[in-house]
Amino acid sequence: MNLSQRALNVQASPIRKLMPYALATKAKGIKVYHLNIGQPDIPTPPEMIKVYHEFSDKVLAYGPSQGLEVYQKSLVQYYAKHGVQLSTDDIIVTTAGSEAITFAMLVVANEGDEIIVPEPFYTNYNGFATMTSVQLKPITTHAENGFALPDDAAFESMISAKTRAIMLCNPGNPTGTVYPKEDLLRVAQICKKHNIFLISDEVYREFIYDGLTHTSVLTIPDFEQHAIMVDSVSKRYSACGARIGCIVSKNKQLMQATLKFAQARLCPPTVDQLAANACVYLRDDYFTQMVAEYQSRRDLVFAELSDIDGIICKKPEGAFYIIAKLPIADAEDFVMWMLSDFQLNGETVMAAPAEGFYATPGLGKNELRLAYILNKENLKKAMHIFREGLKEYKKTH
Repeated sequence: MNLSQRALNVQASPIRKLMPYALATKAKGIKVYHLNIGQPDIPTPPEMIKVYHEFSDKVLAYGPSQGLEVYQKSLVQYYAKHGVQLSTDDIIVTTAGSEAITFAMLVVANEGDEIIVPEPFYTNYNGFATMTSVQLKPITTHAENGFALPDDAAFESMISAKTRAIMLCNPGNPTGTVYPKEDLLRVAQICKKHNIFLISDEVYREFIYDGLTHTSVLTIPDFEQHAIMVDSVSKRYSACGARIGCIVSKNKQLMQATLKFAQARLCPPTVDQLAANACVYLRDDYFTQMVAEYQSRRDLVFAELSDIDGIICKKPEGAFYIIAKLPIADAEDFVMWMLSDFQLNGETVMAAPAEGFYATPGLGKNELRLAYILNKENLKKAMHIFREGLKEYKKTH
């Protein structure tokens, strides 16, 4: 029997595909510091955990396909605090941001249609595109200038009769780039000119450093019919296992179509929505403290990388990732070597090869994504091991 071409084409996650090496290393009694995956170590708010413990319904029944009304109303309040005025009709709750992105692709594009995405991009966009039979067209950004968006001419050159949307991640995964408002406005103008959508992945909205501000696609004037925002609670509340997100747009026709996809999968998880609902009402200092902690971690990692000869990277402005261009030929080989052949006092480090975050063949081969999601003590140890390992690797490769 043959598998579908879709199954054969779907990309293995560059974040997770080297896990067998890590497991083999741990089986030898070696500690692995994981800088490869964006799993925050900040404790999940107790207000959220309390909901799970206290849930007492006798029957865990289906909920509304668009999400629980109580949670939709809370999201209206949450987004209002960020300058986005919505009604509950503008919001469909999803099973994490992953489903929100999949819905966005399904609702804007037919089989074989194209969505332009700056690369490097969140690697699972590839999987969602394969599932929805959408073609991602990468527009390359570069480490040397902090992965800034290309000029208008570069975007214009990518647009074809099959282009249905431009998709941005802001702040960016895997780059940590925060796009300035003027960049969002000019991309929006391109979308209006060509009558296409702008899909904005804003999962890392709160993770903004150095006094910068985040611009939501939903605040762009006279752009309501083109704007789609996707979001998730996973990083915001350190609740990656809750699997609650949403897709938001003021385009009524688009949201009515999206609801049909939501109805086809029945409903998002009920208890997790209630838990996420509790987090909407956290005190502001929850985010103040969290952002300060991540900014200090970013500063630590960037300082360590800056002291290594030959590395190219700019200080990220948001999220909790940094891409470093290494003075070696093959970053994936380096990661595997670190896991199989290198240890320092019984410890080693795992990072994510960046090649899998690019769609253009050959790009990113000498780059790594590091997620600064460990406490500073462990992060300091991990970066020391990383530096020593790179020094040793360069002697023989």
